[in-house]
Amino acid sequence: MIELKPTITPVKLQDNVNELWIVTKKSINNLRQHRDEKSGAPVFTQKGHYTSRGWTEWTQGFQYGCGLLLFEATGDEEYLNYGREGTKKMMATHVSHTGVHDHGFNNVSTYGNLLRMMSEDTIPEDEWQRNYYELALKLSGAVQAARWTELPGGIGYIYSFNGPHSLFCDTIRSLRVLALAHQLGHVLMGEQDEKISLLARLFKHAETTARYNVYFGNGRDRYDMRGRVAQESIFNVKSGAYRCPSTQQGYSPFTTWTRGLSWILLGYSEILEWLDRVTDTEVQASGYRVLRAQTIRDRYVETARAVADFYIRQTPADGIPYWDTGAPGLAKMGDYLSRLAEPFNEYEPVDSSAAAISAQGFLRLGQYLNNHGDTDASIQYTQAGLAIADTLLRQNYLATAPNHEGILLHSVYHYPNEWDYVAPGQKIPNGESCMWGDYHMLELGLYIQRLAQGKNPQCFFNVETASK
Repeated sequence: MIELKPTITPVKLQDNVNELWIVTKKSINNLRQHRDEKSGAPVFTQKGHYTSRGWTEWTQGFQYGCGLLLFEATGDEEYLNYGREGTKKMMATHVSHTGVHDHGFNNVSTYGNLLRMMSEDTIPEDEWQRNYYELALKLSGAVQAARWTELPGGIGYIYSFNGPHSLFCDTIRSLRVLALAHQLGHVLMGEQDEKISLLARLFKHAETTARYNVYFGNGRDRYDMRGRVAQESIFNVKSGAYRCPSTQQGYSPFTTWTRGLSWILLGYSEILEWLDRVTDTEVQASGYRVLRAQTIRDRYVETARAVADFYIRQTPADGIPYWDTGAPGLAKMGDYLSRLAEPFNEYEPVDSSAAAISAQGFLRLGQYLNNHGDTDASIQYTQAGLAIADTLLRQNYLATAPNHEGILLHSVYHYPNEWDYVAPGQKIPNGESCMWGDYHMLELGLYIQRLAQGKNPQCFFNVETASK
């Protein structure tokens, strides 16, 4: 169980965050020097050097997004240029990519960050650039929303790259591209010029995910523990009937792959922040059957708190989870939840990327609940997020080695498929990085820095729709 430490504050973490920016600059420079763009998007490191894995193209936006976040944190325009030029040169195919459910990862991390920074006066106003970023986000949201499986009862989901039968928990964090596209005034145009509300599809997907990928301890099956998450839900596309839980990267459908849990925690927490901008009138105009924004908020709070509580209970004292809560080797490790996570153990790897994603989720959920009057829960979740950040910002989790191209150490990608590098003398993956872990570590660092400086944290929806 995570050990909460009330003495940790954003201000006290600022020196560690500054070290993160130093490591980031070194790592991006190494990647730029050695990486051939023709070899595909970087995914995860082997021996400290980024390699590609052609499963789906979902990490390129994180690559250039890291440069944009480094610029935002430090003001070094070299990295603004790196991120902006990479976006212009490499990201157009990701906007029109009809084969993935990852638009909110790739395109909000690039076009979205650029539009937000322009709206926040971090970069100069430019009408043509603004129009370019807006158009990319509108199209990306519509393409994402077109990957649609309708279910009985007024719900449905954006289906994963596995096909129309497959709902991934990961996609909840990609919904922010639908939110942005809707906020920018866009709709998906269907057959016979049908205008399909992106807001309605966002709400339907989020409800379907909560209903089938998250457990609430209501006796749904033998393994129904409150806050547990199934990576994938399988449906009969003919009848719309739910069939079973599944997983691609976890140990089993009846255990919790912790990165999947982290996507749920951050995804719902971020949507809750955005929902404060959505009115009942908008909800009603979308055609979604739930006609009150408050009802939707209550559902998302219930979901986010369930997974947050599960994470706290099922994670070692320093806040770094093992890759799956049911991984079989954990049974050989004694009371592993009462001590610090052990990246160099002999049985099961940790996943620092899940920790970085979750830490931001805890902080956003804590801030949201504080703004809505739930002080006690807010304090607990905020302390959990800061405790995780305190661990990740120390040298044993930062890639300080001069030639390493990663930023955050001890992440895993696909442990069941043995895609992760295992160093000589080790029995499990450790010491390596992944693009999503690096990117979310930078989002976390920027979030904490802005709090320490007395500023509002960055939010994906802080964009304007017209030139000033």
